[in-house]
Amino acid sequence: MAGKTRPRGKDESLEQWVGSLPTLVLSSNTITADISEAVKRGLLRKVGPRLYATDLRAPVEALVRGYAVAIAALRAPGCVLSHRTALEMIAAQGHLFLTGPKNQTIHLPGLTLKVKQGQGPLVGDMPVMDLFVSSPARAYLENLDYTRRSMGVCRALGREQIEERLERDLRLKGEAWLGDMRDQARELAPVLGMDAGLATLDEIVGAMLGTRASGVSAPVAVARQRGRPYDPDRVVLFQRLAEELLERWGETRRPRAPLLRHESQHLAFIDAYFSNYIEGTVFELEEAKDIVFEGKVPDNRPQDAHDITGTFELLVDPTEMGVSMSLFDEVEDFEHVLQRRHYTIMRARPEARPGAFKQVSNQAGNTLFVAPELVRGTLAEGLRIFKTLHTPFQRATFMMFVVAEVHPFVDGNGRLARAMMNAEVASAEEDRILIVTSYRTDYLGALRRLSRSSDPAVVPRMLDRAQELASRLDYEDLERLIRVLTTCNAFDDTDLRIMRLPPKPAR
Repeated sequence: MAGKTRPRGKDESLEQWVGSLPTLVLSSNTITADISEAVKRGLLRKVGPRLYATDLRAPVEALVRGYAVAIAALRAPGCVLSHRTALEMIAAQGHLFLTGPKNQTIHLPGLTLKVKQGQGPLVGDMPVMDLFVSSPARAYLENLDYTRRSMGVCRALGREQIEERLERDLRLKGEAWLGDMRDQARELAPVLGMDAGLATLDEIVGAMLGTRASGVSAPVAVARQRGRPYDPDRVVLFQRLAEELLERWGETRRPRAPLLRHESQHLAFIDAYFSNYIEGTVFELEEAKDIVFEGKVPDNRPQDAHDITGTFELLVDPTEMGVSMSLFDEVEDFEHVLQRRHYTIMRARPEARPGAFKQVSNQAGNTLFVAPELVRGTLAEGLRIFKTLHTPFQRATFMMFVVAEVHPFVDGNGRLARAMMNAEVASAEEDRILIVTSYRTDYLGALRRLSRSSDPAVVPRMLDRAQELASRLDYEDLERLIRVLTTCNAFDDTDLRIMRLPPKPAR
């Protein structure tokens, strides 16, 4: 904390008094003598003009920046945190920008307070400690009306940055909020003398809401104007994964001779079995074989059985598995492939709306997937980045993550993501990528690592290991294949992991 403090009590020791102080203290006439004595005795240290800290260890600049807003409340009480500071609420390169009764600049270690003479707090400005924060309407006007640029840190954000923030507001808060904010800005502009800022705000908001034909240049705002808004945070993840794949995974190739018909069936069965197991659709192997190859559907689990057969039918289809998304330039073609393949997998579950994009947001654990209105735009951005990749493994890894992260359907997204992944390698006559049961934890953990921590390194490493396993399997005899996988602990769901890969078969 930081703040003013009371004088020391008559019977209070200096140590007791210092122990009651906040982390940062502003000196005043009533406590100057005690402050000076505490500094001499090493109980306090000076960190700036009239500013003292009880924290004796933290680096001074880090300490000051960490309490930047509280310090501003001490040194410039009654002022308004304005312009870019009102939107960012952090010190931009060590600068906080305020509006107050007079121009002043206050220099502290690691922090500069820049106060510009102007209008004090208005209706809608939020009180914070002994300061105020510009309302969103006022803050957007301040940033868009400010035209002065210098070599140093600018008081205002650039127009593209404002467009990005307004698009994010629209995405998170809705059209009604954006319209109300613009109405508030229209009332504030004459008071603030910011008619130019209002004109620019009108132009941007009109473009966002589709009432103006032009007026924005930030990519996310342009996409919104064109009717294909996307999730920019997900697109950042896509870009990071693509960069990782291009930098480190350019040589990964595992070509495989075309499989005979019965070998393709065995591979598709194993893949479908594992892919459904990951999603919690669990059958004994013999029961799954009867479902797929004999058409014996259990009376008590008909939909689960159809999930396996639907996945199998997609994975065994040479036409579907021979189509790479690299063949398409238009996002509509990408959407049609996704919808067709999803329908094949989920057609026995009408509640999952087979082949139709979701209309309600979905999530897994703490992960909230892409909002329904952003699905098509985010897929379009994914396809755009996908086209920069070169090898089947790069494309397979990227495509799987895009589908898993967007989660475009009500259900069946994981199975679809892995099918899309394997279509990329299968269409190039390379080994498929098998996420066996004992790899489940590593696989899901790698996805979470990228999704939540922006770490793109783990996903391709995990999938490379899964493809290496598949490259060592012989699909000639299904029973022998199952025995080999059993020996490798592939069916183990206790997180023992596969400890020993089988030897590569002769080809």
